[in-house]
Amino acid sequence: MKETQVSTPSSYSSASLDLDIEKFKGDFSYDALFAKLVNGLLPSFVEEEADSVDGPINITTSGLLGPVFPEVDTLLLIFKDSCTQLVELRKQIDGKLQKLKKDVVSQDKKHRKTLGELEKRLDGIFSSFARLDSRISSVGQTAAKIGDHLQSADSQRETANQTMELIKVFSPFGSLAEEDIGRHATTVPGNAGASKGLEVAITNLQEYCNELENKLLSRFDSASQRRELTNMAECAKILSQFNRGTSAMQHYVGLRPMFDVEVMNEDSRSVLGDQDSTPNHDDVNVALSERYKQITDTVRKESSTIRTVFPCPNDVMSILVQRVMEDRIPNLLEKLLVKPSLVNPPPMRQGGLLLYLRRLAVGYERTQELAKNLRDVGCGDLDVEGLTEALFTEHKGIYLECERASMRQLYKAKMEELLAEGQLSSKGASISVTVVQEFVSWNEEAISRCKLFSPQPANLAAIAKHVFSCLLDQVKQYTTEGLERAREGLREAASQRERFVLGRKVASGPASTTEGAATAGETSFRSFMLALQGCGSSVAIIQQYFVKSISRLLLPVDGAHTASCEEMTAAMSGAESSAIKGLQQCIDIVIAEVERLLSAEQKATDFRSADDGLMADPRPTTACSRVVAYLSRVLESAFTALEGLNKQSFLNELGNRLHKTLTNHWLKFAFNASGGLKLKRDITEYGDFLRNFNAPTIDEKFESLSIMANIFIVAPESLSSLIEGTPSIKKEAQRSISFITSYIT
Repeated sequence: MKETQVSTPSSYSSASLDLDIEKFKGDFSYDALFAKLVNGLLPSFVEEEADSVDGPINITTSGLLGPVFPEVDTLLLIFKDSCTQLVELRKQIDGKLQKLKKDVVSQDKKHRKTLGELEKRLDGIFSSFARLDSRISSVGQTAAKIGDHLQSADSQRETANQTMELIKVFSPFGSLAEEDIGRHATTVPGNAGASKGLEVAITNLQEYCNELENKLLSRFDSASQRRELTNMAECAKILSQFNRGTSAMQHYVGLRPMFDVEVMNEDSRSVLGDQDSTPNHDDVNVALSERYKQITDTVRKESSTIRTVFPCPNDVMSILVQRVMEDRIPNLLEKLLVKPSLVNPPPMRQGGLLLYLRRLAVGYERTQELAKNLRDVGCGDLDVEGLTEALFTEHKGIYLECERASMRQLYKAKMEELLAEGQLSSKGASISVTVVQEFVSWNEEAISRCKLFSPQPANLAAIAKHVFSCLLDQVKQYTTEGLERAREGLREAASQRERFVLGRKVASGPASTTEGAATAGETSFRSFMLALQGCGSSVAIIQQYFVKSISRLLLPVDGAHTASCEEMTAAMSGAESSAIKGLQQCIDIVIAEVERLLSAEQKATDFRSADDGLMADPRPTTACSRVVAYLSRVLESAFTALEGLNKQSFLNELGNRLHKTLTNHWLKFAFNASGGLKLKRDITEYGDFLRNFNAPTIDEKFESLSIMANIFIVAPESLSSLIEGTPSIKKEAQRSISFITSYIT
């Protein structure tokens, strides 16, 4: 094995290590750099490594005498120096990077500035292109105008040539002009004489043209009467050269039999009948549809002739249809639609305002159909739909006010009818659902007319809101007045009872008077409940109608739906107030009758019989049976009429009043043991009935009364333990002890 040569640290100098930035460029290899630094110091190890690969491994102890790696210090110096140089290189590179960064920022600013200038220049170029395009377009338009002028000039040239031909044809008239020129030559010098002669020639020519046109029109009429379409077409072709044939077209349309006075008068007779008759709107609808169909058929027949005869049939059809829409149709509508007075509307026996509104809807709808049919037949460029709208502009201007006035008139007539039938008295104070449904049917019909006259969503929403408000006013007035009439019946019943009570204090009244007052109370109670039921059903009908038919019409206008809901709530508030007051009166009537029955039927011996045995009659007292029977009978209508929270509130209030009334009634009596059993049986009977109220608080009160009744049954010595064991009745029990016979005796 070769000996290891150990280098000393002194053999290395920093000058031998020179790291340069250039060495890190290109294909830089870290392994090559490291080898360059350390290979000079480790030659022996490299050689030994090579030998160890070729020969056997020899292990000696000579290496143990010195360090295993003697060049460590030199390598450390190399590494430290390398780090120092690398740090310096990094600082140099960082400095260059900062400088480059500043240069880049500066160049970027210059570049952005240049880009901004370029964008401005581009904008200017685009503007120039836009102006250039506009000028090109202007030039194109000018070229088109020049073309039109050239075409017009060519047309004028052609016309001039035709005029020259006509002058040649009408040359005999020139002799007249020459004679005139000769006569005036001595007095009118030069061109003035020639000009005067030309004017005379033109006048003569015009007179001849007029005469020729009249002769052609006469010939055209003769051919028309004989239905000689060929001759008519020849005349029409020649007449088209006179004022573009306007006089011929107007002459033809004006002589059509469909514009005769007698024919137009027949229109109104066929639709409206005789002057004294008043046909309903259904008959008018059928008759008007039939008459408009006849007019359409007539125009269609005329169209066939016109297209055969005239060189410009569309112009003739336009004149014909315009004459129909401006002459014949207005003549019919004027007699069909007589504007009513809103101050003094026509009476209902003559149809009222509703008849006018129905005829207006029929006339408008059928006339729109006529315009569409005439458009299909052909009317050139005529705006037949615009002519149709113009016919109804005045009527549509007052439509909404007529609709609202009609609603008021219909309501007034209906109330007069009900009054005549006796349905608006306090004895017949029911609120009829049929009547409210009739109100709704009026409103539905009015809404259908709104859709016809104002199909635009925004306008329709505004008009529909006003029309629905009329319905709310009707229902509000009808239900509120109906409830007030029912309340008047309750007041009359209460007054009759007061007169009975007052008479009984003075002298004993007959039984018939007593029963009459009781019957009046029951009758008025049922009448009010029926009215209240009708009111609730009416509100439900209005709400359903609003949701189904009105709400969607109001959506296009912001806030319209909410405003109508608030208006509906406000409209029902008046009826709600009357209902609450009436229910309180009903409770007063029921309690008054209960007090009368208790006073009349309850005997002192019911609770203090001579036979004080506990085996008394298990049945309730007569007073209790009569009261329960009365409550069952009279409250049957309340259970049917009321529902929801209204029903529960009414029954709670009535239950509390009954509890108070019965309690005060029993405190008037003294009780023995058998009487206590009777009392407990009565309480049970009342409690069983009142469970139908589904009022837990009322049930609890009567259960407490039942428990308290035990104090009349137990022995006096057991009362203390009973009261102490039931704290809830302690106060009432102490008050009731004085009524126990055992204590009194």
